[in-house]
Amino acid sequence: MMPSLKGQIPFKNFVSLKSLAAALLAAQLLLGTQLLVGAGPAQARAPEGDFADLAEQLLPSVVNISTTQTVKNRPGGSGLPEGMPQFPPGSPFEEFFKDFFDRQQKGGQGGGNRPPRQVSSLGSGFIVDARGYVVTNNHVIADADEVRVILHDNTELPAKVIGRDPEVDLAVLKVEPKQPLKPIAWGESGKARVGEWVLAIGNPLGLGGTVTAGIISARGRDIGAGRYDDFIQTDASINKGNSGGPLFNRAGEVIGINTAIFSQSGGSIGIGFSVPSAMARPVVQQLIEFGRTKRGWLGVQIQSVTDEMVEDLGLDKARGALVAKVVPGGPAEKAGIQSGDVITSFDSKPIASTNALTRTVAETTVGKAVPVELQRKGKKVTVRATLGELEQAMASAEAPPAKGGDPKQRPARGETALADLGVKIAPLNAETRKRFDIKDDVKGVVVVDVDADGPAAKRDVRAGDVIVEVSQSEVRNPEDAAEMLKALRDAKRKVALLQILRGGEPRFVPVPLKS
Repeated sequence: MMPSLKGQIPFKNFVSLKSLAAALLAAQLLLGTQLLVGAGPAQARAPEGDFADLAEQLLPSVVNISTTQTVKNRPGGSGLPEGMPQFPPGSPFEEFFKDFFDRQQKGGQGGGNRPPRQVSSLGSGFIVDARGYVVTNNHVIADADEVRVILHDNTELPAKVIGRDPEVDLAVLKVEPKQPLKPIAWGESGKARVGEWVLAIGNPLGLGGTVTAGIISARGRDIGAGRYDDFIQTDASINKGNSGGPLFNRAGEVIGINTAIFSQSGGSIGIGFSVPSAMARPVVQQLIEFGRTKRGWLGVQIQSVTDEMVEDLGLDKARGALVAKVVPGGPAEKAGIQSGDVITSFDSKPIASTNALTRTVAETTVGKAVPVELQRKGKKVTVRATLGELEQAMASAEAPPAKGGDPKQRPARGETALADLGVKIAPLNAETRKRFDIKDDVKGVVVVDVDADGPAAKRDVRAGDVIVEVSQSEVRNPEDAAEMLKALRDAKRKVALLQILRGGEPRFVPVPLKS
């Protein structure tokens, strides 16, 4: 008799378990209909055939985008022949391929001065109007000399670019079909939930008509693509060439436009990003109607609210968008919004962050009067603002940095040290205005020196910055600033919220006070 080892199942027990497994398998086969079709709460798999029916219905509305671009071969550059594989510097393969490409260029083009060449690329798109309007990504058709749309039945049609929006990477094309096309319905991305099944259809790697399935992995992703980032993340397989293709819900509605992937290899690793339909749909409608976008404009410069600012701003937690500057003559100024206000709600929608306000304002109809809820020095205020048009407003450009000055120059008259902040300040007079290039209408005190190891330096306060407010109280002279800091110390506050001007541009800076 074989001895049984500790932790193993004796042979006789293995036989009985095997018999039990066989019996359970037989029961499962007999009850297979109920087990697979039953709609109990424990069921997690999509019923078989659902995606096949959906794909068959949707494929005719998804198109391939083919573009052609003329690329000029510029002399010089990296010194490596164009098209040569990349190898580590000094690799013998690098020298081998360089010699090979050099011989090819000299032999074929007499010295390597090759003429411009045509480069083709592929992407995806989908039909939104039976008359021939097609949506894709802007980066798919950017700089293209020729754009063609290939329908599901392989019909190839020349396309005209109707309008594009680089801000959210969308473009609308127009083709002239012989018969009406089959458009796709828009869905409501705002109702999509994490974990829901989704379907992506597109033209990955030029293969065309490819269907992949997955779930919504996350919502509201900011991937640093632009100021309107609000991507849907999905694990449905998305690769190069899927750009511009639709992301469908189980009802066959477009809830996203596949735009980007995260990948270290260039292929899908299950992290793809789609522009939500709530953002894409109004942009597409404006491009079709006007050939350009018409976004709402409030006329404020904003910054994030940090935990250190909460107490000074009278908030219960870090939320909303802090108004750093109000554009003169803009909708916000006309509505009575002030610098230092925190916008907590816009058009009855709660505002959690600066990105949320930027998106919400941009998506609001130009000319609409909306309620704006503010937190102003601890009190709740509601105003009504009529939005302007962003595209017609003066293009915002970063002000040039202050010329500043050498903080080691001779001391300014009336210089005062603020040990709590680790800075020295001086009144604004003819001498300091000239030294730091500060305009005559600016009020406050100027920072003339910063302790490199002090709290202010760690928050990027610099010589030449003008302190306008301390904890939302106006500063007129160095004495004001010193008294305000003493009051903060007496109140056992740990942070001073400074409003500073740098190069004429305002911002709020929370600076911890020295203990």
